[in-house]
Amino acid sequence: MSGATPAIQVERVTQAFGPPGSARRILALEEASIDVARGELVCLIGPSGCGKSSLLNVMGGLAAPSSGKVWIDGELVRGPSPRKVAYVFQENALFPWRTVIENLKLGMEFGRIPKGERHERATRALEAVGLSEFAGYYPGQLSGGMKQRAQLARALALETEILLMDEPFAALDEQTRMVLGEDLSVLLARTGKTIVFVTHSLMEAVFLADRVAVFSARPGRIKHILSVEEGHPRSPAFMTSAKLSALRNQLYEILHDEIRKAMNLRGPESASQAGKGEER
Repeated sequence: MSGATPAIQVERVTQAFGPPGSARRILALEEASIDVARGELVCLIGPSGCGKSSLLNVMGGLAAPSSGKVWIDGELVRGPSPRKVAYVFQENALFPWRTVIENLKLGMEFGRIPKGERHERATRALEAVGLSEFAGYYPGQLSGGMKQRAQLARALALETEILLMDEPFAALDEQTRMVLGEDLSVLLARTGKTIVFVTHSLMEAVFLADRVAVFSARPGRIKHILSVEEGHPRSPAFMTSAKLSALRNQLYEILHDEIRKAMNLRGPESASQAGKGEER
């Protein structure tokens, strides 16, 4: 793999928001660089507002960087590439008036997948996430975990090699998100997809990732990359292992001072809201 072109190459990406020269201009991300190998799952973790989601959007071509470059499969990213990259967001983006399988087919319509292929692809994707028997259900009839499975299935139906996932399990209870994490690890082992996954959870990052990119407080810089060195699929036994506990503790030590800095940047009022669904 060392000689292969990475699936994603990020070179000195900086992202700022607001008019240049304005006091309101915010430097969210500064000179972030990372390569993501094919078939690798990389988690991005760091304090709120450090540019993790901004970097994910630049990777997917949803936003242009203020400076720096990103390549997907060796090609410079100039905009969205729906045939190469699929997204799974935190928010429930399922249309409530469409059934689960209709939501998947609509996603493929947006992705310009030929009409004749949509039903078969949707059926395969629902089977992959264990929702085959719920194809005709509406989102309002599903639990929170099932809705996230359906959103993952919609991304899988596009059959891209790369998945970008922005805190997809954050709104779920801890037990459900851990089970979905196990399922995602199985999916990675079976399909070899390349996944970049934004999270605030230390445990989730260590359980899922091959490598964890740790961001500093704003302006976000990648200050450390933690290697997990555990094969996929990850077993439930790994969740309670001494190895996972040690890596989580190491990750906490790396992040602790950065979280304090981020709280000071936001001020006392914002700091009091830490952990209550802040901006990423």
